[in-house]
Amino acid sequence: MTDPKPPAPPQISPYVFPVLLAGLGLWCLYDGWFTTDPEMLKHQLFNQIASGVLLTWAVVDFIRTRKRDKAEQASRNLEPADHD
Repeated sequence: MTDPKPPAPPQISPYVFPVLLAGLGLWCLYDGWFTTDPEMLKHQLFNQIASGVLLTWAVVDFIRTRKRDKAEQASRNLEPADHD
């Protein structure tokens, strides 16, 4: 028996980008607010601002991705099944 449809190529999760943003935001949060390294003190203001921007962006993108994922799943459930 031959399969008429080849398997779909692997896909990356849509949640990878928000997770990467959150990781970078947490790193900047640590460097901006909690580090005691004197070398990092000259970058403190940049890291404080970057942590706020990146963490906010990660949360907004996560919510937007989750809504889009739910909408796609709902539309897939409403479509009639193909019976060939």
